[in-house]
Amino acid sequence: MKRIIFSIGTLLMMGGFMTSCSTDDGSSDCPEDFTGALEANEQKLVGEWVLTAIFADEAVDITDDDQDNPSTDLFAQYGECQKDGVYTFNTNRTYTFEQGLNGTNCQNSGTFDGTWQLSSNTLSFVDACIQQNLTLTFNGSETSFSFSDDFNITDISGNTIQVNITFTYSLTP
Repeated sequence: MKRIIFSIGTLLMMGGFMTSCSTDDGSSDCPEDFTGALEANEQKLVGEWVLTAIFADEAVDITDDDQDNPSTDLFAQYGECQKDGVYTFNTNRTYTFEQGLNGTNCQNSGTFDGTWQLSSNTLSFVDACIQQNLTLTFNGSETSFSFSDDFNITDISGNTIQVNITFTYSLTP
């Protein structure tokens, strides 16, 4: 069950809204990489951001612990591999997203990279001919950001529940 939930988390961590382009003749019309100097608003993203929280708007039990203990704190219900997500944003507009690389024997581990830009509070990525967009909410000190989307989650009992999930990343010192 945790793997199903983690796959949902992976989709959001990689960018909840994806757009790819192609033509009917089979050729590809990929979005261009983001280039150019960073705007003042974008400087706040430069650095390493670690996944620190995953909350649902409704309590869900995804732990296989023989107890009925639903919680809105999905992060607390995950193992080390599912909690391991890190974005690194560079000044040259490149980024790397790593998942499951710090735990032991993690499935669904990988590294993704591409280019990025932040316009207002919309973070956009271009990676492998796909453009992804996330609407970010920063905390007051701009040391963490969050984004949300709706998902159907299957709990430990096999019930499917529609919830809004919020992922939070924090800047490492």
